[in-house]
Amino acid sequence: MPYKHGVYISEVPTSVIPPVQASAGLPVVVGTAPINLAEDLTYVNKPLLAYTYAEAVGGLGYSADWENFTLCEFMKSHFALFNVAPVVLINVLDPSVHKKDVAAADLNVVNGVVNIKQSGILLTSVVVKLTAAGDPLVKDTDYTAAFDSDGYLVITPIEGGGIPDAQATLNVAYSQLDPSMVTSDEVIGGVDVNTGVYTGLELINKVFPLFRLVPGQILAPGWSHDPAVAAVMKAKVSAINGLFKAVAITDVDDTAAGADLYSEVPAWKTNNNYTDKLQIVCWPRIKLGDEIYHMSSQVAGVTCVVDGQNDDIPYVSPSNKNLQCNGALVDSGDEVTLDPQQAAYLNGEGIITALNFIGGWKLWGNRTGAYPGSSDVKDTFIPVRRMFNWIGNTIILTYWQKVDDPTNKRLIQTVVDSLNIWLNGLTARGALLGGRVIFSSDENPVTDLLNGVVRFHLYITPPIPAEDMEFVLEFDVNYLNSLFA
Repeated sequence: MPYKHGVYISEVPTSVIPPVQASAGLPVVVGTAPINLAEDLTYVNKPLLAYTYAEAVGGLGYSADWENFTLCEFMKSHFALFNVAPVVLINVLDPSVHKKDVAAADLNVVNGVVNIKQSGILLTSVVVKLTAAGDPLVKDTDYTAAFDSDGYLVITPIEGGGIPDAQATLNVAYSQLDPSMVTSDEVIGGVDVNTGVYTGLELINKVFPLFRLVPGQILAPGWSHDPAVAAVMKAKVSAINGLFKAVAITDVDDTAAGADLYSEVPAWKTNNNYTDKLQIVCWPRIKLGDEIYHMSSQVAGVTCVVDGQNDDIPYVSPSNKNLQCNGALVDSGDEVTLDPQQAAYLNGEGIITALNFIGGWKLWGNRTGAYPGSSDVKDTFIPVRRMFNWIGNTIILTYWQKVDDPTNKRLIQTVVDSLNIWLNGLTARGALLGGRVIFSSDENPVTDLLNGVVRFHLYITPPIPAEDMEFVLEFDVNYLNSLFA
């Protein structure tokens, strides 16, 4: 040790640690996209983090054909209708697999161009000839090929190139995306045992390592009405990266084979096991003008708006908040108009719906899929369940830095003091009714401490939605005396 003579300074770690905030409602959405319209073909079974509509469209493309390209519905809902961000999008439509070849055919040159009104054309597969027996023409020398605003391919001869001005037809062959080849198995995904490549819902585990953002909501609009997909969604949200929790927002099958009447929905929910505490069950679909949305898409938007209004603390229920719609309907196109009693019946079965009663169309319902099978308040009220998720995720992010530190009084006091200060702050703003943390000898036996296990006990009480407000009216005869005053 060097000889010292003078005044010296040293530092010790701060005894109170500020919390690392978890993203309460970050949506991670799995589905299909018109990847042929993207700037490149990079985002196939690869998470895309988008803070703007332009980022989402640039990475995945956009089409109004939401039935085939399900991620486009969510892009429109989240960015255009609710104006919230960010979102993580996972496209499972692979142009190297989910495609079909279209045989060469002579197509007319109209007004100086050939316009092929087919969606999903893969630009790199286009072969243009003057005749079927001719040699292929050269792109950007003899012609240009680009997509119009509807996603259709436009081939334009280049002046001075190899296409004569009088040419009436061009022989064109190409490959085309075939979204019908995508099955629920691709959405579910998995891990290739030979290559270690992740696909589909399995990529949820890659979101935090890639972006340092914790998923808050998992969606697959257009697919989550499939019980096999929903089952995997439920499994994933319970232990993302083995640590974090989120909620799965799922839709009920509203076809004639599923539940196209409100009275059929509870039985369908139970029979198909849409009954998890980390699951939100939605019925029916909703529409805005001519556009039809799965309710799960707008539930995520409403939730993010409400969270944003409360500093990303998910203690306020999304129920009784405005949807961006002017109608509700089922798969057949039949409109659904529920009265408060019918909507309450669905709510009482753990299903959230849309109600047009006072103040326009509202999201209506506070209960998770676990209700009424479970009566545990932390598992059945959506905002309470999300607060438990969020507090747990925040603790993991904050105290990961303390893992493997010596188990001594400084560690115990730092954790207890820091958490109590944070919980007091949440209580002061109304996000909790109260909260505290203790380190108890009863819960930390010597055998656990010898094995490196240190256990802290948190007591928290998030506020419960006031979903049943009752007022008692009584005729008070004493006020008749006012007649004689």
